[in-house]
Amino acid sequence: MRTLTGLLLVAFLLAPAPVAAAPLAISTANDYDHSVATAWFELMTELIRQSPGFTPPVASRAMGYAGVTLYEAVVPGMPGYQSLVGQINGLTWMPRANPEAEYHWPLVANSALASINRRLFAHGGAAVSTSIDGLEETIRRRYEGNAPRDVLLRSISRGRMVAAAVFEWSKHDGGHEGYLYNFPATFQPPTGPGLWEPTPPKYQSALQPYWGENRPFVLQSGADCRPAPPPGHSTDLASDAYWEAMEVFTTVKNLTPAQRDIALYWADDPTLTATPPGHSLAIATQVLRQDGATLAMAAETYARLGMGLADSFIACWNAKFYYNRMRPITYIQRYIDPAWNTPEITDPVNTPPFPEYPSGHSTEAGAAATIMTSLFGDAYTFTDGSQTRLGFAPRTFPSFWAAAEEAAVSRLYGGIHYRSANEQGLEQGRCIGEAVMQIQFKAGE
Repeated sequence: MRTLTGLLLVAFLLAPAPVAAAPLAISTANDYDHSVATAWFELMTELIRQSPGFTPPVASRAMGYAGVTLYEAVVPGMPGYQSLVGQINGLTWMPRANPEAEYHWPLVANSALASINRRLFAHGGAAVSTSIDGLEETIRRRYEGNAPRDVLLRSISRGRMVAAAVFEWSKHDGGHEGYLYNFPATFQPPTGPGLWEPTPPKYQSALQPYWGENRPFVLQSGADCRPAPPPGHSTDLASDAYWEAMEVFTTVKNLTPAQRDIALYWADDPTLTATPPGHSLAIATQVLRQDGATLAMAAETYARLGMGLADSFIACWNAKFYYNRMRPITYIQRYIDPAWNTPEITDPVNTPPFPEYPSGHSTEAGAAATIMTSLFGDAYTFTDGSQTRLGFAPRTFPSFWAAAEEAAVSRLYGGIHYRSANEQGLEQGRCIGEAVMQIQFKAGE
């Protein structure tokens, strides 16, 4: 973590001091670039990787609240835009900015994101705290010469007040401090033919089985956007269930080098990476930099994407524990080949501890693709270099949906999901992304 934080600090220290495009009194978030926002969300992916208990659902929740914090902090400096108060679930109040006073919007953003990350990662330990403190101080020092002291103090205060209000709102969603109870002992999975049961090699109990009951940001409940039922359980050789399992069995046994690379590239295991939603977040950060986005555009992007990722894991988990479908490894070992295992792909992609249908990778990737396409266009070419630290070459995609579809099929190649879980997961994500895009960020939309 010190290495990443050091790189972020050096980048800010070596960059030329920013100059507002207009006098401070009339400056807006459009007069500043994305750099404060992207630096914080880049650090956030590392905080997720390093902090105990940040499983994919827990990580996605943090992204949602960080995105809303950034947006609500700077929206008074975004002409034509409006607060999300009254539009997203349970958000009834936010501190108001003084319309007659000056604010320095990068300093507002810096203070807000530092403050919310301190709260979201309060259990992360000394290294996490040092990283947050270090980035906040470096950014403040870089910008403070551009603002009179009263503006500096007012801007820092605004960021802190918004973060405090967002965190208080977050406490009542059902997922507060979720990193402490990823595997609740109170949950007893239903039993019966075709139903999920713990899988090798660890045979862990279910991860966050109640997550689907949490309060979403945009959806009315976790049951919204629920996909149609998967194929019914059957061992008949002519059944859809059997042929889906056979496809996983034969695909994994005959993986091409390219398929193996895709399976590993999108594995996004916790502790090794910032989890699947962190991968989508990293892609958004790279795109904002590639596009030369303003602070205002970054705020909208992170808010929409964060809420979409958070709602994806609520809705997906709701469906998973509603259908409770058996994992391919269980079906194949029981009915096709007892010796079959996902480690046949050489570097194992282990089956995670929760029901199969739909695919979480696919749902979050479909939501991210829908949101990013709406914001940046249908044929936006980008290169994802977020996995280079793990030894993967950057991968270039002609669109956000091309990346999402590859993320989805990676779970078939890894022996983790049936095809229907991937395809229906993408559609569930599309439904969630469309709901997020219906939120009126601009006044009068």
